[in-house]
Amino acid sequence: MYTRRELEEGVVLCIDKPAGWTSFDVVAKVRALTGIKKVGHAGTLDPFATGLLLVATGRATKKIASLTGLVKEYEGVVEFGRETDTLDPTGKVVKTCPVPDLSKDALQEIANRFVGEIEQRVPAYSAVKVGGKRLYKLARKGKTVEAPVRRVTVEQFDIRSWRPPLAEIFVRCHAGTYVRALARDVGIAAGSCAYLRELRRVRIGPYSVEDAIPVERLADVLVAQNLPESKG
Repeated sequence: MYTRRELEEGVVLCIDKPAGWTSFDVVAKVRALTGIKKVGHAGTLDPFATGLLLVATGRATKKIASLTGLVKEYEGVVEFGRETDTLDPTGKVVKTCPVPDLSKDALQEIANRFVGEIEQRVPAYSAVKVGGKRLYKLARKGKTVEAPVRRVTVEQFDIRSWRPPLAEIFVRCHAGTYVRALARDVGIAAGSCAYLRELRRVRIGPYSVEDAIPVERLADVLVAQNLPESKG
């Protein structure tokens, strides 16, 4: 795909991040395989989540800010009737509620309330800073801090299927939106509670996960094809 020189000059790699990996794990893997130190990602994916991660090398790292600002699309599964402290499957259950007795259409009407420019309280387990401290670090220490509320934009929030207690969702949103928080809030609005059980990022602007390189193939793509210096 690319020569070593091209990677150093700068490319944007579409990588399909697996569950269990942090976004930095992927960056570290690219660095280790290519020997290029200047590598960064455009938009964090939580470890439990899978899907499209844009990784820039060399001079392309200057594009990271603009790439991070692109509209993103996600597919996921929301589980109603339970809420975890992290709002995802990695946390401990802190609340149980009756599963809402609603039709799919009724649940969609509730989801529609969260389309547009909305106010969203960021999750307690997030990298947002309060008083110079990361919220997730405070939460891990058991310290209760009121998470800030931010204005975010959600272009689309679809309930694709509803088989209680699980709802398959599709979300198209702008940078800064927490899909975990959307899951929490739609649960509350439905008279219940909920957390984001699964999440997969399928698109960032013009980039699609269908064109992404699986992590297990990075060694073939970056080592076998990319490391030799270009000639001439």
